[in-house]
Order: sequence, then structure tokens, then C-alpha cells
Amino acid sequence: MAEPVTRVTLLEQSLAEQITAAVQVRRITMQPNVVGGRHHHNGPVFGAIEAGSAVFQVDGGPETLLRAGDVFYEPAGVLIDRFDATSEGVTFLGYFLSGADESPTLTPGPPTA
Repeated sequence: MAEPVTRVTLLEQSLAEQITAAVQVRRITMQPNVVGGRHHHNGPVFGAIEAGSAVFQVDGGPETLLRAGDVFYEPAGVLIDRFDATSEGVTFLGYFLSGADESPTLTPGPPTA
């Protein structure tokens, strides 16, 4: 007989010295072939793909194809090279962490020192 509840850790990410005062959850839908463009965030972002797929790349690292059920992490202040919808489009939940009196922001291009 199957266990009544199972738990599987999909992602574990430490957040060095991150003070989180708020979390904003957004459902974001990108139409087929939409290119998200290089960008960065002022706080860490966690996400889960609900439907479709996207090509994901962080700071020159390997490109990853994210599909429904996959999770991802975008560190604060780090260049996100790609978050591009494939030909099927993508819908995902984004969990945006922010500090006190901050709003989550997406800024085009690389972070400046």
C-alpha cells in the first residue's frame, strides 16, 4: 500500500544573510517564443513551471530546459541570461522574496557594481 503522504525535496537553497520580510507569489504566462531578455532581480526568486517550457540560463552557466513540474532559482543581483518561452509558451509561479519596505523588481541587463 502506498504511503498516505510523501515528501520530496525538489530544491534546497541557502540564502546568506537574506532578511525576508515579504514574499510575493505571481503566476506569469509567456506566449510562445517570447524572449525574456537578460535581467536581474533585487531579491531572490524561486519558481515552478506549471505548463509549457522555457530555456533558462544563469550568469553564463549551462542552458536548462525547464518543463512542467520543474523548479528554478534566480539569485538576487545576478544576471539571468535567459528565461525564454519555447514554441509551446510557459506558465510558471514565481516566488519573489523582498526585505522590509522593498518591492520585487526586475531590471533589464546585468547588475551594476
